[in-house]
Amino acid sequence: MWRSTSKISHHLQYPDGITHVYSYFESRGGKFPQTLFFGLQYILKRWLCGQVVTKEKIAEAKEICQLHFGQDIFNEEGWNYILEKHNGYLPIQVKAVPEGTVVPVKNVLFTVENTDPKCYWLTNYLETLFVQCWYPMTVSTGSYFQKILLAEYLESTADDFSSLPFMLHDFGFRGASCVEGAGIGDAAHLVNFKGTDTLAGLMFARKYYGCKMAGFSIPATEHSTITTWGKDGEVNGFRNMLEKFPNGIVACVSDSYDIWNACENLWGEELRDLVIERGKRNGKLVIRPDSGDPVAVVLKVLNILGSKFGTVTNKKGFKELPPYLRIIQGDGICYEMLDKILGAMKQEGWSANNLAFGSGGALLQKLDRDTQKCAFKCSSMTNENGLFNVFKDPITDPGKKSKKGHLTLERQGDGFLTVEEGKGDPAKDLLDVVYENGKLLKYYTFDDVRKQAEIEKLQT
Repeated sequence: MWRSTSKISHHLQYPDGITHVYSYFESRGGKFPQTLFFGLQYILKRWLCGQVVTKEKIAEAKEICQLHFGQDIFNEEGWNYILEKHNGYLPIQVKAVPEGTVVPVKNVLFTVENTDPKCYWLTNYLETLFVQCWYPMTVSTGSYFQKILLAEYLESTADDFSSLPFMLHDFGFRGASCVEGAGIGDAAHLVNFKGTDTLAGLMFARKYYGCKMAGFSIPATEHSTITTWGKDGEVNGFRNMLEKFPNGIVACVSDSYDIWNACENLWGEELRDLVIERGKRNGKLVIRPDSGDPVAVVLKVLNILGSKFGTVTNKKGFKELPPYLRIIQGDGICYEMLDKILGAMKQEGWSANNLAFGSGGALLQKLDRDTQKCAFKCSSMTNENGLFNVFKDPITDPGKKSKKGHLTLERQGDGFLTVEEGKGDPAKDLLDVVYENGKLLKYYTFDDVRKQAEIEKLQT
């Protein structure tokens, strides 16, 4: 029952005779031309399914509102009606595009409408909660477009796309605002990739989308597990990593003191034979630089390792390190930096297949509701005279003009079209009823979402 306090008094502000309020959610534009829709199912399951209104909650809400506003404006009668008439289940219907669908901006993504005429005030009362779908949707959208970018570089510089699922790894847990936020954001990223160090996202995908294991990781050092050995003992810290994990993939941060010395002398000479021998047992070493200019550092590390371990030329004519040796760049990574690094590598004849990336702040935190300009607006109401349009059209910002009437989302050629004012064809509507009167009616597994969201280059 806890929403933005601005909603508390709205039940007193509507015209008399209103029976239904119909609202919708969309991305009005933003950084990317499309949005990958994800996260509504979490909101529905976490907050709206089952009996969400109780006597205890009503009493607490009434007390808090009285103290907060200093006057009695809490809709006690409305909430008691929901408790008595609907046993505390919310009388609303939610229709939404399937999760994982990639939709151009300025299209409806989901709609909300009350199902009981006496609860017309409930639709927009829930706006604050529904709009929080902006976060998982925006993370998944940013991750999706980074996947497209990585696929483009693989297509031009590598033999196949086999490395793509693990090319962008989530490093963002410690930079998230809270554990639940980290889980939401990481799961949104894992719609597109399979690499993460954010355990909360794995639990989120398991709880809300039925995925037993959504992401994977490897043994990896941090600076303290290397610097504990001392500057003179750095090579022993590296050797310990290779010996304690004799098989599989391991990642070693290597810039604690001198990344060039680490690559050229420690990895490239003292430990060279051990790295190669481990490779014969399907082992792979991933070296991680973690400071400096990402473009310059990655190129220099590639050149040093190439001179020490050799390279092979793939079918596209680009250089690759031996399969037992790779690099992960986890500092300063965002969409724009990916393009800069991979563009410089391509120009110097290096395949994108040599590199994976870790992203934290830019992946989960350097975004907000305006990144994709997400908004929830009322477009239709009903009174004794029938339906009528509701919309805003501010002269100071035409971009905030809202849609009118009941909406459908329909296919138009290879794209989508939102049809307004009830003029759409219900048989062509892509919005499914996913929730009604306290019950989740449509359930998407994480595999469903991933399949729906797959980039065009990898669709089969």
